[in-house]
Amino acid sequence: MARIIVISDCADQPRRPAVAAETAVLLDERVEPVHLCDSHAARQLIQRLAWAVSDAEDVQRDRAERPRAGVAAAA
Repeated sequence: MARIIVISDCADQPRRPAVAAETAVLLDERVEPVHLCDSHAARQLIQRLAWAVSDAEDVQRDRAERPRAGVAAAA
């Protein structure tokens, strides 16, 4: 079966074929033909995917802001 996995991509990390243990998995779902058998099921799958992509953006934004917050606190 096919599988959809959404993780947050970090620009300073090299691309790896395997997901690092500390990486937050935002969506890990098996996809079967039944998920695409009608428009309702397909919309539900796309909605779950959209939520996971949005969550990944939030994780990336939090990572980007974290170093700045540490620098501001040290100043």
